[in-house]
Amino acid sequence: QVQLVESGGGLVQPGGSLKLSCQVSGHTFSSYAMGWFRQAPGKERDFVAAINWSGRVTNYGDSAKGRFTISRDNAKNTVYLQMNSLKPEDTAVYYCALNKLYYTTSSHQPDYEYWGQGTQVTVSS
Repeated sequence: QVQLVESGGGLVQPGGSLKLSCQVSGHTFSSYAMGWFRQAPGKERDFVAAINWSGRVTNYGDSAKGRFTISRDNAKNTVYLQMNSLKPEDTAVYYCALNKLYYTTSSHQPDYEYWGQGTQVTVSS
C-alpha cells in the first residue's frame, strides 16, 4: 500500500520561508517522479513543481519559479519543497503526488497516481 505523508506546513509571515517534506512508503520511491500541487480556498488545485526520478530534471509552475525549489533524497524516500519569499497568495493546502512515469516532470494532475493528505501553509502577518 502506497502512502505519501506531507509535513512542514504552518503559519509564516510574508517574506518568510518554509520547507515541506513528503515521505513515501510502500513503493520503490527512486523509480518514480514526484510533484507538488496546492489548492487555495475556493480555487482549483494547481501545479507547483515536479522532479524526475533522479532529481536532475525539475519543472516549476509560474507561481513557484525563482522562489521555490523541489528536491529529493532517494535514500530517505522523501521529496522536499523549499519555499522562500512567501506571499499571502501562497496560502493553500499543499499536496505531494507520485507519478509512475519516472522520466517526466508533468504538471498534469491525472498523470499522478498517488496523493498525500495535504499540509496547510498559511502566509499572514
